Amino acid sequence: MSTAPILFEEKPTACGRRVAFATMNAEKSLNSLTLDMIRLFYPQLKSWEADPGICCIVLQGAGEKALCAGGDIRHMYEAMVEHPGPELNNPFAASYFAEEYRLDYSIHTCPKPFLCWGHGIVMGGGIGLMNGASHRVVTERSRLAMPEITIGLYPDVGGSWFLNRMPGRTGLYLALTGASLNAADSLRLNLADHFLPAAQKETVYQILLSTAWTDNCLDNKTLLSRRLGELERDPGEHSITSNVWNHYDFIQQVTSGHDLREIIGAINGANHDDSWIAKCQSALHRGSPTSAMVLYELYRRAKHLSLSEVFRLEYGVSLQFAAHPDFTEGVRALLIDKDNNPSWTPPTYDLVTAEWIEEHFAAPCPDEEHPLRDL
Repeated sequence: MSTAPILFEEKPTACGRRVAFATMNAEKSLNSLTLDMIRLFYPQLKSWEADPGICCIVLQGAGEKALCAGGDIRHMYEAMVEHPGPELNNPFAASYFAEEYRLDYSIHTCPKPFLCWGHGIVMGGGIGLMNGASHRVVTERSRLAMPEITIGLYPDVGGSWFLNRMPGRTGLYLALTGASLNAADSLRLNLADHFLPAAQKETVYQILLSTAWTDNCLDNKTLLSRRLGELERDPGEHSITSNVWNHYDFIQQVTSGHDLREIIGAINGANHDDSWIAKCQSALHRGSPTSAMVLYELYRRAKHLSLSEVFRLEYGVSLQFAAHPDFTEGVRALLIDKDNNPSWTPPTYDLVTAEWIEEHFAAPCPDEEHPLRDL
């Protein structure tokens, strides 16, 4: 197999058009999204959008373990160590976040059918890629999560937008706890559209190549929905039930307050014997207080923003996280030294001030110079 970080292929269909395939090709790193991948994928996506012969686009991950386990955190860590804050002087972070969010936004706005095969691990930046697809498939082995609080970051890649659009306050709960989601959860929370057994992948692809596609993108999206619907199964057939839905009332109860410290106390203080809840409590307890406070403020500020406005807002917040200490420290503790003992700044919620949180929202540049101003 080619060593290119992302592979592109076009396959002819029975009607003379072509289906385009993009395969994230970094199996050893669980297809973590690198800047090289982004810089290859974005122009290719735009080329496919403009090509009248391309009728459908497919995104998948190499191997059986993951679509994409997240962003290129190791290179980000090296860049943050090389360019410590408080100044926003990290060229890698500036390029990575701007180009990643531009790619994510382009998937959201792609006019053609875009099928994402969300098999295996889909976390962080992987959800950013998958969430914008017009047709998002999960399987019995799909595991989705936004666990950024545990590395001193926050759910970015448009998370401030799509978490706000989940039922009730489930989006806030997921952001605070980094909860692991299965296929049934993903469907309930509008992170996926179809459940298909993993064994049907090649059947789906063969159907794509035998479909009588048209020149109309909307008609083609309807065609794809119909074809996937013919194969779709209930996750319950694989004994998969939604943890989120089973605990929906609990989630609503513990997130019903309007003061974050009250919400955190309710989540951590709940006496619950469910293992899924216990893992959520553990992640929140171990997570960065600054991350929790910032993501809560983002959740509030982004409630009525458009997707493009959210990406512009998140760009600045992400650069600020790269310049503040917790992101670097969280990656060090969990992924570099692996001592699982991060030293957060500040160490407790009581010491996090409003001024400290507001620093994370300081604009990185004038509006007319924003790299995502044209979204």
